[in-house]
Amino acid sequence: MIDRSVFENKTAAYYTLGCKLNFAETSAIGKALAGQGVRKARSGEKADICVVNTCSVTELADKKCRQAIRRIGKQHPEAFMIVTGCYAQLKPEEAAHLEGVDLVLGTGQKPDILSYLDDLSKKRGEAGTIATSGVKDIRTFAPSCSSDDRTRHFLKVQDGCDYFCTYCTIPFARGRSRNGTIASLVEQAREVAAKGGREIVLTGVNIGDFGKSTGETFIDLIRALDGVEGLARYRISSIEPNLVTGEVIDFVASGKRFAPHFHLPLQSGSDAVLKLMKRKYDTALFRHKVEQIRQAMPHAFIGVDVIVGARGETEELFDEAQAFIESLDVSQLHVFSYSERPGTQALKIAHSVEAKTKHLRSKRLLDISDGKLQAFYARHTGQAADVLFEHTRRGNLMHGFTANYIKVEAPYSAALVNGPVRVRLAGWNEDRTALRCNLTGDVE
Repeated sequence: MIDRSVFENKTAAYYTLGCKLNFAETSAIGKALAGQGVRKARSGEKADICVVNTCSVTELADKKCRQAIRRIGKQHPEAFMIVTGCYAQLKPEEAAHLEGVDLVLGTGQKPDILSYLDDLSKKRGEAGTIATSGVKDIRTFAPSCSSDDRTRHFLKVQDGCDYFCTYCTIPFARGRSRNGTIASLVEQAREVAAKGGREIVLTGVNIGDFGKSTGETFIDLIRALDGVEGLARYRISSIEPNLVTGEVIDFVASGKRFAPHFHLPLQSGSDAVLKLMKRKYDTALFRHKVEQIRQAMPHAFIGVDVIVGARGETEELFDEAQAFIESLDVSQLHVFSYSERPGTQALKIAHSVEAKTKHLRSKRLLDISDGKLQAFYARHTGQAADVLFEHTRRGNLMHGFTANYIKVEAPYSAALVNGPVRVRLAGWNEDRTALRCNLTGDVE
């Protein structure tokens, strides 16, 4: 039994680094503390508790985590600081020795965070930092759904990964694939709708692998979610190309609420590099999936993840990858430079790529991405679309997204927030980050 008096008149500040899954999990931690009476600290207010949810996808991510922890410690010097997430799971001792840290919890301990906070009044250093870790502890599925934005929510449907790609530490940070039940996830979606949420993004580590824990399937999940009334749309976050079945594509194309938006991790456009990475598809399969989506939904947004400079990626293989990527009818690239990760099998591959070469290769792909995104937006200029404007106000402007993930800008109007609003897409805004729109309200 948790002593609720421990939390009386306490405030908490929350910091999230990394992926959408982390945002969902931070929100779950916040709800647990709020349930004990802990109030979220206001902007500029010194917090009693700081929760830092970390990422460890690259060495740069680790560095950003360390910098954030030090900065937060200086901003809230008297706070009880909890560091959790993937960096905490993979490098608990390193995290524990950072100044200001009181408690380190790996990814497997997030659901139990309240049980570690029985004595918030202890002075730092008296009891020492508690560090827990170990992939053996990552067994359960902890339900999470973010709620910081009343328009868009992130619903965790799956966690962990069984793939063990040679460059990746996520299976060590997150454990094996597991998931919630369809019934429990549908119930969470209904709660979002009841609170006025309009869009849900399905998140996880390998969401297409849904069902390992429960014997259910991803297609059954999205069919069930599609029936929840009150929501305007769902989005499927990153999903492995070998798990995007024709059945899933056809359902998104014909369903009531799933947005025509796919995010596919390619990682390399070279079959030789894909083999070194131990990915579960080749470029022929990837092209086939893109073409299937385009045939079913010509207007769909297709985002693609690419890693440059992986071990074994010679200049010749990169040129091959670039040519393949240029030939794909996709909307945008998310480009990452390969980062050496301790304990990964990739370190056994002989050929490594210099940092300068990685930078040049990234620039080449980012230029391709800019061209593809501008062409995608140009194809839709002049068309009518439904936009969900979000509550965040930037000066006298508000922003939102169409179903196919075109960012739209308009003069702020509280009455139009959380729509959807029918608009006609116009030209680029001044900094070419979004399309302007016609808000007359009589768009057909």
